[in-house]
Amino acid sequence: MSEGDILWVPNTESVKRANITRFMDWLEQEGRAFDNYEELWQWSTDSLEQFWDSVWRYFALPGRGTSPVLAERQMPGAVWFHDSMVNYAQALLRPFATPDREAILWANETGAKRSMTAAELSAEAGALAQTLKNWGVGPGDRVAAYLPNIPQTVVAFIAAASLGAVWSVCSPDFGVPSVVDRFQQIAPKVLLVVDGYPYQGRWFDRTTESRNLRNSLSSVEHTIAVSYQGSDEHWMGPGALPWSDAVREPHPVAFRGVPFAHPLWILYSSGTTGLPKPIVHSHGGMLLSHLVNGSFHLDLTPQDRFFWYSTTGWMMWNVVVSGLLSGSTIVLYDGSPAYPGQDALWRWAVGEEITIFASSAAFLHNSMKAELEPREFGNWSHLRAVASTGSPLTPEGYEWVYGAVKSDVWLAPASGGTDICAAFVGGCPILPVRSGEMQCRTLGAKVEAFDARGLPVIDTTGELVVTEPMPSMPIYLWGDPDGSRYRSSYFDMYPGVWRHGDWIRITSYGSAVIYGRSDSTINRYGVRMGSSDIYRVVETVPGVKDSLVVDLEYRGGRSFMALFIKIEGGNLEADKLRRDIREAIKSRLSPRHLPDDIVVVPDIPKTLNGKKLEVPIRRILQGVQLEAAVNLDAMANPESLDAFVTYAKTLIPHPEKG
Repeated sequence: MSEGDILWVPNTESVKRANITRFMDWLEQEGRAFDNYEELWQWSTDSLEQFWDSVWRYFALPGRGTSPVLAERQMPGAVWFHDSMVNYAQALLRPFATPDREAILWANETGAKRSMTAAELSAEAGALAQTLKNWGVGPGDRVAAYLPNIPQTVVAFIAAASLGAVWSVCSPDFGVPSVVDRFQQIAPKVLLVVDGYPYQGRWFDRTTESRNLRNSLSSVEHTIAVSYQGSDEHWMGPGALPWSDAVREPHPVAFRGVPFAHPLWILYSSGTTGLPKPIVHSHGGMLLSHLVNGSFHLDLTPQDRFFWYSTTGWMMWNVVVSGLLSGSTIVLYDGSPAYPGQDALWRWAVGEEITIFASSAAFLHNSMKAELEPREFGNWSHLRAVASTGSPLTPEGYEWVYGAVKSDVWLAPASGGTDICAAFVGGCPILPVRSGEMQCRTLGAKVEAFDARGLPVIDTTGELVVTEPMPSMPIYLWGDPDGSRYRSSYFDMYPGVWRHGDWIRITSYGSAVIYGRSDSTINRYGVRMGSSDIYRVVETVPGVKDSLVVDLEYRGGRSFMALFIKIEGGNLEADKLRRDIREAIKSRLSPRHLPDDIVVVPDIPKTLNGKKLEVPIRRILQGVQLEAAVNLDAMANPESLDAFVTYAKTLIPHPEKG
């Protein structure tokens, strides 16, 4: 089996009933006929105004104004649907005309389970929204949450968004300093916290962390305490309202219409320096993008149970919630995907008759390496799609899915980013699946591969860029009034063109292959974090003078993170220092971001203006020749590279440590 081999072709009946086929039939009635997906994609990116207007009309969304679809066609600064009024939360509940339909199915690794109907979800969201409203929460106020992947988190998001408040959530497996770095920037008015969560068979108490978080955020006026197991609702003590009290008083959910560009939520992605970037997305941009992604690229329907393994700290949590837009039952799972064994998530999914099963590519690769045969775990007749993201899925991974899971399943890996909370490339139910390749560039996304000269190339690896505006692009970064940080994050390399930081190859027939990152973001098991997050923790450990971190992502789905440290003096015990560093990262940042190797080096390579050479060092560790990886004339200390060149020889072609 080699890359590009066709593994699956949709049958005539599945093509006919696909949501995207119905959309194309509707467009034909409107006078726009397309013979295939590639023609539809080309029109969607060449004629942005007509395409996004057709999406609005096809889904019969209310609130359309009279202004042009795209008043300003530029990047950054595109102005979409200027006088239109929307509410993302309202759109989530709109498809559930039957109140007793299941909206949420939740489970965790301990076997606990809960189902919520649309009526129950609406009632809890309405009650919580009224509590927030009584506290004076309104449009633009921030509601922040330190919560795991539980139904209360979805309820809280809907409640906040219904009022026009701005939502932000961090997973409780993040350390307090890391969360404070994020939430302090946005000054939340309300904070929701949890007392703990289960993972890998252990209970992780978060009572102290939650109290410390509240005490560290001076902007917080009100706190809501969630008891994960429901046993002690007053664990936060005086000044915090238990969750049951916050949702006690019944009140119908009401939705406040807000302008298309009104902020919906704040996600976080980090660059190589400074605090994590607070990325602000709009109600309207997310609504249109998630309708396209869910309906046309994931083919979600009201008959689906839509599952994507995620924590609340990953953008895929937001994507799972967006499944409600299609009337699907969204499925939440909290805990380790491999507890009590690597087969746990598969056995649970077959028992719950999940129809769309999605995870990180690393999870699929780990299942393959464990030689699992999920097809033997039960009846998979209900399963119609498997999806993945977070890192590239190898041809071997594709072959494993079709051999070990289900031979006639639609395999639809995707790649996007926190920055747009959507996909650039992904699945399409009317196209064939080719080994190692994502089926298409998504509708409305003018994704191209740029060569070193900044020119588009086909069948050649290049920088992933987007050359036309997308509604899902951030409306701004919080705390960036002049937009300088926004521009430097995405538009510095190619003015007026979005550079995402991935290597991509687009084939002559429209599919795409991602070859890992070209920037310095750390991506561990699908959770993105900036190197600056690591430095802020590591460089406070006594004995560490300076540091540099590099995350190597190989196409086998494996992430290998090497941390290089410059130590103070020569009498330190290196092994103890390594233990101290690991403990600091685990407790103050995230146990997911522990380095695979900690290497003592004489000096950290830097540019003449003092910037750490993260990307050049990554290229050296990937086997690129020194002269091609870095400009020595631009360095303050070129002699520091010798240690990294030597270390690289122990890694090429693949790292074996850790």
